[in-house]
Amino acid sequence: MFVSRSMTRNVITVDQEAGILDAQELMAENKIRHLPIIDINQRLIGIVTDRDIRSALPYRFYDAPQNEREKIGRLKVRDVMTKNPISISPTYTIQDALLLIQNSKVGALPVVDDDRCLKGIISVRDLLRAFINVLGIGEPGTLLCILVEEKVGQLKQIVDAITEENISFGSVLVARYWDTDKRAVFIYLLTQNVAHVKKKLQDIGFTLLDPMEWYLDQLPKNETSPSSSE
Repeated sequence: MFVSRSMTRNVITVDQEAGILDAQELMAENKIRHLPIIDINQRLIGIVTDRDIRSALPYRFYDAPQNEREKIGRLKVRDVMTKNPISISPTYTIQDALLLIQNSKVGALPVVDDDRCLKGIISVRDLLRAFINVLGIGEPGTLLCILVEEKVGQLKQIVDAITEENISFGSVLVARYWDTDKRAVFIYLLTQNVAHVKKKLQDIGFTLLDPMEWYLDQLPKNETSPSSSE
């Protein structure tokens, strides 16, 4: 799936000469956290976030003396924006966008063409919506986690066994495992009646893991995991 299919197209932008309080109000009104800054030719020159503005405001800003508030109020977006921000092409995939956001530690990416003209913006929220759609988890179902050997035919055997039960798939994902010769297969089935399927897979010889014990940054610990003393 391309970024162009998942990005927000009607992007709210702000002029670099706008006051930071005006930018803050614009974000609040539209319930957004990122404002791209463009020039007269629609080219991206910067981005300002709600965090940028909060960092520029002193603690308890509205309780500060009048002259201090006026001084802060004169700050412009250009004074706090990130110049030449990290961006992405509309022809990149949502996987590319996800990795770039993760590695860059940003919350959104302006989408620009080869001339750096702004075409949209893709945020973490947009990516979540896209992956929910791709994974089919918007529909009621059950997630299974199956330990398999890394060899040809394993996934086909699982899919055939489930298909024989006339159960529809939401998605299938394959993840790494402790042992280099094994993988964990995550299957989202569009049913909550999976007891028979689980038994069938176990009878075939597959090991089922508890998907609730799977961590984002850590592999699950179980009987087959190497101990800390090894």
